[in-house]
Amino acid sequence: MRFVLIALCAFATCSPAIADNLPGFDAAGSAAQRELEEEFDASLSAADQRTWMRRLAAKPHHVGSKAGKENADYIASLFESWGYDVELAEYRILLPTPATRELELVAPTQFTASLTEDSLPEDPSTAVRDELLPPYNAFSIDGDIEGELVFVNYGIPEDYELLERYGIDVKGKIAIAKYGRSWRGIKPKLAAEKGAIGTILYSDPGDDGYGRGDVYPNGPFKHASAVQRGSVMDMPTYPGDVLTPGRGATAKARRLPLTKATTLTRIPVLPISQRDALPLLSAMGGDAVPPEWRGALPITYHFGPGPARVRMKLKFNWETVSAYNVIARMEGEHSPDQWVIRGNHHDGWNHGAADPISGLVALMSEAKAVGMLAKSGKRPGRTIIYAAWDAEEPGLIGSTEWAEHHADSLKEHAVAYLNTDGNSRGFVRIGGSHTLERFFDRVTQDVIDPQTGATVKARRRAQLLVNASNDGERKEANRDTLRISPLGSGSDYTPFLQHLGIASANISFGGEGPDGSYHTLYDTEQHFTTWRDPGLEYGVTLSKVAGRATLRLANAALLPFEFEGLADNVALYAKEIEKLAADMREQTTRRNRYLDDGLFKLALDPKKTLGPPVAETPVPFFNFAPLQNALQDLQTAAAAYGKALESGATPSQSINELLYTSERLLTRDAGLNGRPWYRHHLYAPGFYTGYGVKTLPGVREAIEQRDYDAVSHEIDTVAKILNDIAMRVSNLEKLLGS
Repeated sequence: MRFVLIALCAFATCSPAIADNLPGFDAAGSAAQRELEEEFDASLSAADQRTWMRRLAAKPHHVGSKAGKENADYIASLFESWGYDVELAEYRILLPTPATRELELVAPTQFTASLTEDSLPEDPSTAVRDELLPPYNAFSIDGDIEGELVFVNYGIPEDYELLERYGIDVKGKIAIAKYGRSWRGIKPKLAAEKGAIGTILYSDPGDDGYGRGDVYPNGPFKHASAVQRGSVMDMPTYPGDVLTPGRGATAKARRLPLTKATTLTRIPVLPISQRDALPLLSAMGGDAVPPEWRGALPITYHFGPGPARVRMKLKFNWETVSAYNVIARMEGEHSPDQWVIRGNHHDGWNHGAADPISGLVALMSEAKAVGMLAKSGKRPGRTIIYAAWDAEEPGLIGSTEWAEHHADSLKEHAVAYLNTDGNSRGFVRIGGSHTLERFFDRVTQDVIDPQTGATVKARRRAQLLVNASNDGERKEANRDTLRISPLGSGSDYTPFLQHLGIASANISFGGEGPDGSYHTLYDTEQHFTTWRDPGLEYGVTLSKVAGRATLRLANAALLPFEFEGLADNVALYAKEIEKLAADMREQTTRRNRYLDDGLFKLALDPKKTLGPPVAETPVPFFNFAPLQNALQDLQTAAAAYGKALESGATPSQSINELLYTSERLLTRDAGLNGRPWYRHHLYAPGFYTGYGVKTLPGVREAIEQRDYDAVSHEIDTVAKILNDIAMRVSNLEKLLGS
């Protein structure tokens, strides 16, 4: 019978009965930790989460609003009642809000955009508009402009390459771009670099509206009047308060003059609905766009420029407001100077039921359960800090200011930072530091999916296998340890990981709760509980995953960082970069040869305006040997450390400190080339992707942007970093064996 039970559990059809020790625990410690987690799970309540969501998402609650402060006070009072030491950390930040928003089509016909979202009788929350910010893009500059429209598809680099081949220049024009395919702030950034005088952003129904399914309230997808708000601050340069880069925005902090802030847009930007976009796009002429550029509006999409001509007038109130971070501390029993930090933001652009409240109520469930354990005499071994951040939406401001303000203490004491944000129904998604990859793999083995009864790891593996399209993807899906994704940016882990070098993770569920409410008026409790996570089953499941991770990091005798996963992933990224260089070299050589031979001219339709691409500078051969040699040293050291762990080890405070500070070695104070705030050399948001990650970013982006003179220096920098971490791991292996 014992064999049968183990076989059944291997297929993840029953609760996991794992006989081996948890990472960082011996047999007795593992048994005690599992017992603790059972008690923790019993304290989690979907009813609590629903009550808190209803309260916190009742009104629009952006940073600086009355409702935002009320929510912060409410969250703080709950933490205090659960036994935490609570601080309301205030920062004074710049927040532009709209004073004037006007958009008119002035030729060849006339039309005035409404720039409003409809209230829906089916969802009473959409009529609650106290302090509601109208649709706008934060950190757009003021402007009163008029010009012809050019349709730029998603407004990403390859779109401008195609426009150039059609002989279309956006200089002096207003670019209109679809949301999607990159972070929104990249679109005006790139448009300005190309000479545009303004940018209009809209959500095409082919991406998240009726082209995907029924629209709200009859379905989850985007209503015709819905507009995605959001920041267009140049966060790939630095996030946080635009006037206090690198230092906390306290009341007495030194501030830049607004004219010196480098993360404002260079041109005015305005988001609009598909309903307001339709008359503008309908009035455009020029060539019809290629099939891959077409959206789902009932028109023929044209490039322009013109004859559609618009006037856009924007003026903002550039005011300083207070952001309130709720910081709740549970002092550790035996290692109070080692901190496990767990965060989720509390501000929203509107009601914010999905973003951020669905993640926040999961965090609150965890905090309540940990508080109940502490009151029964089961305090965590290390200090746990729960943080509800303010001002995430305008640019990760609350978390960044707190991290910058307390940078020295955090670098000394922070073990890890665990983040959540919006949550939904479906599959577990974890991104983060690869030193935590095996740790999270084990956590996901120990949590059951509420819909299927399988473990959340088994369900994730099944998704990867079913969707695999080639042997490589199938091999990845069958790895013993499932990979976690590298992190770029887009939520509050950014200052901890990218700036301070604190091992971090971002945790969520999703993929089965479709959404068109993001940053719109329709991100309400009713929308969320009808379409995203009915019953908040996955809110509770998120609490189980993030709660286990938090408690295991807080209680492990030996911190569960390991380095074979790190070495394996870095090897993957190095291979990708070598392939990138080889592919670019081959493609550039072929393109230039075809241009020299006149093949593009012969192959292209002479009756159409599409021209050949431009010639590119040949891609040289790069010396990757320093990187490969350092990587081999890391792989050797990581394997030796893994064997030392298997042999058993006596943990100590000094060993644990060396473990949790190892991520700091992956940073350099000088930062990345051209953006020194970002210090991590394994992961960074792409300069032209925004949220999307670039691994080994210094090397990768130098190649991608054809800055060939910088490549060797970037390779050497990464090699030195890998040598440093290899030396640390080797020292740890010796300490474990001593």
